[in-house]
Amino acid sequence: MGIEARGEQSRTVSPVRVFLLDDQAIIRAALRSLLDERADIEVVGDCGEPRLALEEIQRLRPDVLVLDIAMSEPSRLDVLPMVRKSVPRTRVVMLTHHDYATLVHCALKGGAEGYLSKDSDPAELAVAILSVQRGDPYVSRPVARPPVNGTRGGNGAQHSPSRLEELTPREREVLQLLAVGKSNKEVASALDISVGTAKKHRENLQRKVSCGSPAELARFAIREGLLQA
Repeated sequence: MGIEARGEQSRTVSPVRVFLLDDQAIIRAALRSLLDERADIEVVGDCGEPRLALEEIQRLRPDVLVLDIAMSEPSRLDVLPMVRKSVPRTRVVMLTHHDYATLVHCALKGGAEGYLSKDSDPAELAVAILSVQRGDPYVSRPVARPPVNGTRGGNGAQHSPSRLEELTPREREVLQLLAVGKSNKEVASALDISVGTAKKHRENLQRKVSCGSPAELARFAIREGLLQA
């Protein structure tokens, strides 16, 4: 009986390998400390810079990526397709203090399997990680509203497309920069594009979201959860 028990234990699944991407070092440390207490989860890496993180994710190929949606340059929504393309087997849990239905919809539509509020109970992070690793989508209760459920074919209300969803990934990057007061020249420098291209992106962006000034763009970005108030 004891031999059988040891045999069963030896066949248990290996710990879920997790990578943390959040621009705040103290948050990453807290998450790592929280997850390190569990035998069924192993944090294999963490990073605060998305482009460097993508290189590490491609190298480490974690089972689950925990991704903060509130970071800037590039938008975390735009990291999703990069992860989906380079490491399609890696599941993604968005961790954020925003519960905007638009962001939840964009995240799930973009390939995230989970969406967790930073206001959730700390133990819920492990639940979300293990859930998406099993192949089960996970949305924390504070943000699991009808529009969110509807995005995965549930019986919830149909999602109404937001103007945010009409923007290209580049336009979302431009929006974040303009909303914090960057000029066309500064946007061009930050994104390594010409001033003329930055100006064109700005014109297209303002037309799509019906905002004619930086203040209006800032209000729109805050309302849609891309910037903190």
